[in-house]
Amino acid sequence: MPLLDAPLSRLTALLASLLLATSFIAGCASTPRAASQNDEKRSFWSGRISLQVQSEPPQAFFAGFELKGNPTQGELTLNSPLGNSLAVLRWSPQEAVLDSGNQVQRFATVDELLEKATGAAVPLPALFDWLDGKSTVADGWNADLSQQAEGRISASRTMPQPRSDLRIVLAAP
Repeated sequence: MPLLDAPLSRLTALLASLLLATSFIAGCASTPRAASQNDEKRSFWSGRISLQVQSEPPQAFFAGFELKGNPTQGELTLNSPLGNSLAVLRWSPQEAVLDSGNQVQRFATVDELLEKATGAAVPLPALFDWLDGKSTVADGWNADLSQQAEGRISASRTMPQPRSDLRIVLAAP
């Protein structure tokens, strides 16, 4: 079950408003500059993220995000389009924690944490590489970095089922 466990009508209304607000905000986004060879490796990104899982029933997740750290230790903050905090995910070699404001859950691994929070097994090490513009292969995932210089990344997981589609639009640095 993804992060937003709620009665169906409340969840449907929330997702509809998030989609509408995300579409509205997309028109206001600016294009980030392309990274140069002299830039240090980044450890902070922000923007918008969407994840659609073709499960039964289908699941969709849309949020603003701030990601800092690396695959070993970091923090991912998810916000509604209005700026309200939906959840904070923190991980380190010692723990993986999901703080949804009214509940704190602990997980054995960051992979379990991400799957609980988003509804799909997102490959965190590959995600950090994709954000850096590296075309890293992840089991079952196919990343499209053709628009990474413009701050747009997409990736799809076809195996194992269900299919998952990840879209990221980065904010200007």
